[in-house]
Amino acid sequence: MEMTLQPLSGLCCVSGQPFAEGDRVVSYLVRAPSLEIVRYDVLSAQTGAFAPEGVIACRWLHLYKPRPADENSGRALKLTAENLFLTLMDPLTEPTEENTRLLQFLALLLERKKLLRPRGLSPDGEKNRYEHAKTKQMFEVTAGDLTPHFFVAIQEQLSVLVGAPKPKSEPAAAPLQPAAP
Repeated sequence: MEMTLQPLSGLCCVSGQPFAEGDRVVSYLVRAPSLEIVRYDVLSAQTGAFAPEGVIACRWLHLYKPRPADENSGRALKLTAENLFLTLMDPLTEPTEENTRLLQFLALLLERKKLLRPRGLSPDGEKNRYEHAKTKQMFEVTAGDLTPHFFVAIQEQLSVLVGAPKPKSEPAAAPLQPAAP
């Protein structure tokens, strides 16, 4: 899964106020009615006034830090499953039902791609522990049941990010052949 996003804005989309270094900013990924994925950045104090048109796929909280002039902006705009996982695992990001479900799915996906290595359960048995293959950083993701309800919910959530699956066309019915005598 890879998509291109807008870069972090320098202004709050609600108030138009410029962000200052260290401001708490909530970033939202929203599927707009036009079906494009839009990133909105909002000062955390302004989130109550934020009402986007479309469906919110996920959100995360971070401290604003201006981008360095020499940063590779093309690379920063790529949203991959791996950097979405790392972004949502940031300790500043408040856990929500949507983010938890997305993290569980991304952990499964990244484990399959060998980017995360399972390291058992947390001491309380409520979280799966993973080691990030590149950084050796340990992450704990809430353990969940992989029920049909989970997959229906994650399919709806992923369709916000990557679009709804194309409907399968019905196979053409084979013409009836007369029975041989």
